Amino acid sequence: MRGKPASALRSFLCCAVLALAGGLPALAQELPNLGDADRQELTPVMERKLGEEIMFDIRRNIDYLDDAPLLEYLNNFGAQLVAARPEARSDASYDFFFFAVRDTQLNAFALPGGFIAVHSALVLAAQSESELASVMAHEIGHVAQRHIARMLGRQRQDSMIPLAALVLAILASRAGGDAAVAVMAGSQGLALQRQLNFSREAEREADRIGFQILRDAGFDTSGMVAFFRRLQVASRSYSDTTPAYLRSHPLTTERMADIDARNRDQHYRQRIDNIDFQLIRARVRVLQDESSAGMREAETLLQAQLEQSNWQMVAAARYGLAFIALKRGLLDRADEQLQQARQAAARAPQPTANIAIAGLNAGKKLAVFSGAPAPAQNAILASLAIDIDLARAERGGAAQKKAAVAHADSARQQFPLSRGIARQYAEAMMTAGQNEQAVIYLRDQLQLYRREPQLYTQLAKSYAALGKIALQHIALAESYALTGATPAALDQLLLARKAPDASFYDQALIDARERELQARRRDEMADEKK
Repeated sequence: MRGKPASALRSFLCCAVLALAGGLPALAQELPNLGDADRQELTPVMERKLGEEIMFDIRRNIDYLDDAPLLEYLNNFGAQLVAARPEARSDASYDFFFFAVRDTQLNAFALPGGFIAVHSALVLAAQSESELASVMAHEIGHVAQRHIARMLGRQRQDSMIPLAALVLAILASRAGGDAAVAVMAGSQGLALQRQLNFSREAEREADRIGFQILRDAGFDTSGMVAFFRRLQVASRSYSDTTPAYLRSHPLTTERMADIDARNRDQHYRQRIDNIDFQLIRARVRVLQDESSAGMREAETLLQAQLEQSNWQMVAAARYGLAFIALKRGLLDRADEQLQQARQAAARAPQPTANIAIAGLNAGKKLAVFSGAPAPAQNAILASLAIDIDLARAERGGAAQKKAAVAHADSARQQFPLSRGIARQYAEAMMTAGQNEQAVIYLRDQLQLYRREPQLYTQLAKSYAALGKIALQHIALAESYALTGATPAALDQLLLARKAPDASFYDQALIDARERELQARRRDEMADEKK
């Protein structure tokens, strides 16, 4: 975070949702079973709606890391974990969404409806994919067991919307710490303190589910033990505070013993991390603090990382240095570092299969090597190469712009599932002045990915370049609507209606969409009054 993080966000936000319920019983000792009426009061659909309301505000916050490579990595990684427990999607079959926020506190949180976040500092603290997976699996466990629904189920559903508004107020206050302190010290202060943490039973339940997910997804279950022990050791070094994750997820001796016992029952498993894990850690190190001082600190750490004998770490360090050079506008240096990152990546082992070895007791260690050299190209490296091409194209002439389009198109075909590279390809076409082609491509993309506001924003830019004013504002309206900015979306529709090039068909589309958004706005205003 820039400066000191606001105290409100240091709290585990999922627990903040619970805390803001105020008069709810603690339910600390006795959790209802999965069939309880209390739990059914807050339906999966309502949970999702509440989560989306909170996410609208989080996405607009400056410390939400809206970074395509990072989001793709977290969501691909999280999908592996959810696949090990598909029933976690609940009766509503909602999609999980994993994201990161810029924060120097070691923490993670789950929101209602399958939205799960990790703090950037936690990504940097994890020493392996299994450690990161252990935290994310624990949060999936909270969602799978619908702990928020259990804690809030006795309240009427109508209370959920003002509850969301209170959470949004806390998130909005992050720009000014005094406001966050005022909220904490206000009439809800005592309730916040009492209900800040999930009950011990809920934590044990999330541990058990998370451990099973970790095991079934093929990760090293000792990663959970290692990460929690590291946090406990780190807490002894804090002079004035405990790591946020331990405050919001208190690790009792009983819980640690339970995790240890479960891990001892597992067969030895060696898992070679995917190189993407180290590349993303290097990227997060740069994104953690993009000030000049922060960049210098990241550069020093990455330079030191080059001395390691692990080729994945060397490749990641080169990648991070290339990213820093790009942000400084040193394109030739960025290109040079990226080429060296690719060379190191080609020498790094890449996991081919997980290895489980039965019959080894906890005191034995067996060195087992698996994997083949990683390809010199992957989606994360390709994405940075395109960014360098785009920066060069903005400075250069037609040749550089044509090259940027060609390279982006090649990467798009090589990595067809990468949403970030798909949008980079559109950006390359727009940079090269190929706006008509960009419109055709973006409209095709929107047939498949209707809920990506970035696509609508790019489409609006292409329409603007072509002088299609009405369509530009219609596309912007859709982008705003998807991010929860309903008033702004309605303003864009008004501008589209007044545009001189608005056709009869455009006017009909505007009328229909305006009615939908006005109804949504009335609902939002009614909810705010409750």
